[in-house]
Amino acid sequence: MARDQIDMTPLQSRDELVAWFEAGIKPPSEFRIGTEHEKTPFTLEGRQPVPYEGARGIGALLEGMQLLLGWEPIMERGNIIGLYDVTGGGAISLEPGGQFELSGAPVENVHQTQSELMAHLAQVREIATPLGIGFLGLGMTPSWSRSQIPLMPKGRYKIMTNYMPKVGRYGIDMMYRTCTVQTNLDFSSEADMVKKLRVSLALQPIATALFANSPFTEGKPNGYLSFRSEIWRDTDNARSGMLPWVFEDGMGFERWVDYALDVPMYFVKRDETYIDVAGSSFRAFFEGRNNSLPGERPTLSDWANHLSTIFPEVRLKRYLEMRGADGVPWGRLPALPAFWVGLLYDNDSLDAAWDLVSHWTAAERQALRDDVPRFGFKARIKDRYLFEIAKECLKLSHAGLRRRGRIDQLGRDESRYLEPLERILESGRTPAEEMLDKFNGEWGGSVEPVYQEYAF
Repeated sequence: MARDQIDMTPLQSRDELVAWFEAGIKPPSEFRIGTEHEKTPFTLEGRQPVPYEGARGIGALLEGMQLLLGWEPIMERGNIIGLYDVTGGGAISLEPGGQFELSGAPVENVHQTQSELMAHLAQVREIATPLGIGFLGLGMTPSWSRSQIPLMPKGRYKIMTNYMPKVGRYGIDMMYRTCTVQTNLDFSSEADMVKKLRVSLALQPIATALFANSPFTEGKPNGYLSFRSEIWRDTDNARSGMLPWVFEDGMGFERWVDYALDVPMYFVKRDETYIDVAGSSFRAFFEGRNNSLPGERPTLSDWANHLSTIFPEVRLKRYLEMRGADGVPWGRLPALPAFWVGLLYDNDSLDAAWDLVSHWTAAERQALRDDVPRFGFKARIKDRYLFEIAKECLKLSHAGLRRRGRIDQLGRDESRYLEPLERILESGRTPAEEMLDKFNGEWGGSVEPVYQEYAF
């Protein structure tokens, strides 16, 4: 989430909420790709969490980045909490435990995603290395307890931290200890949105397995391949999950609005103040019945902010956001946008992907999603291993990227970014299983080597 939206027009009707989504419709010629990734900062000496304060803290890192990039600082109560690129549209923001997020600018092809990433890493290194800060490319912090991790000075996170334990076991872990990579993609009509949403929801477990990269908690194997994905199963089920109703007749923007109206809110932002309204619905606020703001109606900004606090496996905003993947080392990051662009931005691949999943039931989709954090490629749906389906999806994505024909200066198309995933499928093992083999072998039962081998 780059920055809280500012549009203080009070809302009058449900139609305005629907129109907010409809404004995202674009012709295919204007389709873009946005990639967001999080990485965990650690002190190069001692491999500890990095505090916000101090000459070698996260605040200092952001100030250094601001001087280097010339981006606009995002401030809250006198603290720098992010940066915004006014010209390109990219942003740097902080997750609750200091996870450093690049929300990439909307770009036209995966080659540009790769270039943006390489530039970002060079810039971050230039500032972070003298501060003694490194970054880790895993889906979850491998060695720290919750209590070790500092809170970043963002008002919305304080409210979420208080609320999370009331609604699930793992919300605090999600906030402070996990990292993800996400891809945001466009739609050309309401029907196109629905088709892409259904395909990507059904296939999200494939991405979870291909990117499974969080097998350690507090120095020991946690019994999962993607514990980050498991965490989402018990964070807050009122705002996460596989959204079975998306596959029912009548799905469209209005149906999403009705869902979002009933998702409990966290906060309302007024000027620089976050007002805690955790647990009350947007619907009540919309009807002027919010106890903290009696008689007040929400604004478009309130709506946009609320939509950013809904966390299903695929999220609809004015684009679709793929949310199923663990954070990974930098070399594998462009593979995620490549995978989804090949499947969703090519009509033949999209049709074939829909054929693959259209006969799955809601219960089968849910069981696959429930099994994948633990079993990875060995999870099953109907009588098939997820491994087989992942191979098919990769073929479809590859073909879609070839047909797109976006060529770099060396004449290569975007399918080259799938190579890390192809190697994973050749080995038959998720990245997490490879890491567990190292833990049980050459690492001698220690997670410390990850700070070398999986650092950015």
